[in-house]
Amino acid sequence: MTEGNSLELLNQLEDILDSDPLIDEVGFIHPSQFVTLNREAGGSLASSVRTTLQSEDGLLRPRVPEVNSSETVFWCRDHKLGISTQVLLPLYNAAKHAFMASLESYKSHSSVSAKKDESGGNDMSSCFSPSLYFLESKLMKHSRALLLLSCDFVTAWNSRKLVLSKKNNVQIFFGELFLSALVLSYAPKSESSWSHRRWVIKMLAGKCSNLREIMEKETELVTRIVEESSGTGFSEKQKMNYRAWNHCCWLVSYMSEGQVLEELNKSRDWARLHITDNSCFHYRTRLMLKMLEESRDKESLTGSPGHRLIVQTFVECGRRSLTGMNF
Repeated sequence: MTEGNSLELLNQLEDILDSDPLIDEVGFIHPSQFVTLNREAGGSLASSVRTTLQSEDGLLRPRVPEVNSSETVFWCRDHKLGISTQVLLPLYNAAKHAFMASLESYKSHSSVSAKKDESGGNDMSSCFSPSLYFLESKLMKHSRALLLLSCDFVTAWNSRKLVLSKKNNVQIFFGELFLSALVLSYAPKSESSWSHRRWVIKMLAGKCSNLREIMEKETELVTRIVEESSGTGFSEKQKMNYRAWNHCCWLVSYMSEGQVLEELNKSRDWARLHITDNSCFHYRTRLMLKMLEESRDKESLTGSPGHRLIVQTFVECGRRSLTGMNF
């Protein structure tokens, strides 16, 4: 495949992502599976696959010239995106090249602007110039495409931090949480994705007041990811997701007392059914420690719902360890 065709593939992918900002799941599909996938979705191959941008949700899709009309490349329907495994390598190479070029241009522009400021130039308009906005947009667009193809490309995550750290619009940060969730839909154990997510939450913690809602959505995300990986067909090692549970442990410091109690109750059933999932027990330990840390003396804890739940948890653990039952 030529470089021009690879670039055309990248343009197609980025057009799809721009056209449907609600895409919440991405997967890599063998070409032989496209027909079956489309049949199950109730569409025709010609209308929903080869046009690549067709969708049943009514969103407008620009038609993009096909790289090869005999090959199915993308499938997008109901906010789900499928990418053919045959084009992953040329698509990755094109995305990486475009990203590195846009990053170099962005850094060069930023460096020139910084030198102007140091020389005494007080022209603040340079910080918000159309050229800077254009370079930021290109960098964010290409890094997004690259991360959907290579989830642990740390430089791409860091470039997004570089741009976002200069922004005050809260919605941009919520959009970043959406992107990292999209990456986690195909790479639930990506440490770079989880780490970036924590950075975004730290930024949001100082910018918005609805932190409780963010914590609820985060624990829901972890629960969904852990439950999906616990289905049949997965080995016990595959089912365990240390990084997801570790993310929950990190979230505890931002939780209210009520949320801590709720999470203790919710995680109890999982712990009973998955005795070998040590990460879940570490999470429950962190929750209980949080309860204890927030209690200044024994009198403030004794008799409280948190105290009763902690005591009950330890009693259950002791009883089941003696009887050999799972907890």
